[in-house]
Amino acid sequence: MSGQERQTAAQILAAYDGPPLRIMEVCGTHTHEIFRLGIRKLLPSQVELISGPGCPVCVTPVGFIDEAIWLAEHGVTITTFGDLVRVPGTSGSLASARAAGARVQVVYSPLDAVAYAREHEGEQVAFLSVGFETTVPAACLAAEQAVAEGLSNFSLLTANKTMPNAYAALRDSADVFLYPGHVHAIIGTQLCEDLARQGVSGVLAGFTAKELVTALAVAVRKAGEGEPFFVNAYPRVVRPEGTPVAVALINKLMEPCDTEWRGLGVIPQSGLRLRDEYAAVDARRVHGMPHIEGRANPACRCGEVLRGACKPSDCPLFGRGCTPQHPVGACMVSGEGSCSAYYQYGGDLL
Repeated sequence: MSGQERQTAAQILAAYDGPPLRIMEVCGTHTHEIFRLGIRKLLPSQVELISGPGCPVCVTPVGFIDEAIWLAEHGVTITTFGDLVRVPGTSGSLASARAAGARVQVVYSPLDAVAYAREHEGEQVAFLSVGFETTVPAACLAAEQAVAEGLSNFSLLTANKTMPNAYAALRDSADVFLYPGHVHAIIGTQLCEDLARQGVSGVLAGFTAKELVTALAVAVRKAGEGEPFFVNAYPRVVRPEGTPVAVALINKLMEPCDTEWRGLGVIPQSGLRLRDEYAAVDARRVHGMPHIEGRANPACRCGEVLRGACKPSDCPLFGRGCTPQHPVGACMVSGEGSCSAYYQYGGDLL
């Protein structure tokens, strides 16, 4: 980005003199990058950035962690991305289960979990499939690979979520959505265009300093025009049609279902579960799991943070009883969590 381009974007932001404007960073990576790059300092006082539910670990309900712990305590090897290990369940975490003797392995991809199952035939192995449309194709590839190889010791414990109905549930939480670029690289832009026609404004943003500042400048300028809008400010990655091959793979293995989002409750048809044809790799069916309902710590305001109803620093536990070293809620654990971003970068002091 040239100096002149950067100045132009900054001038657009600084020149905004309209009514208060709330912009929701749906994506947790956007939240962290905006903090890290100091972009909040460019915004006028009447433009407020609020964090949304775009961190997959953060919106994973307590009950899912309890399910994973149940599997671990019943002899199943849990394979997972690192962030989930320390997320609190009702009365413990996977880290505490591991300390008590359970097998919990951190992997870097679902296919790594398949490789682990292949190399450990004597263990039942479950991969914790958590994430939005971005990561679902990789989990589907892993399930297909396990089926193709005839692995009888591999399964997925799914908590995957999709964004369309979440946007609808959050439509009154902000004036403008800063849409996550990686999600829409998969599903395309039709949803955003439809939402604009329904009165929901948004800008699709990338992750570099130039892309984020440009997206915010577009949001401010378009908001000043007074009409609902959608702008794809990440065209180098997001195409209108998305990635049809990835969408087809998801639809082949999975189907929509109602699912719980931490802080938002149950959102109809916003989750994904394995189709009956893939029951052999569905951990809940393979292991005959009981229905488990988790109980979140009532003192934690993570749910309100995810709805944009409060800032992390409004929570009485923030920085006191809840820190990255001793997290009470998922938003402080995750590398994309709003609470961890506020704690790391100084929150309201910036």
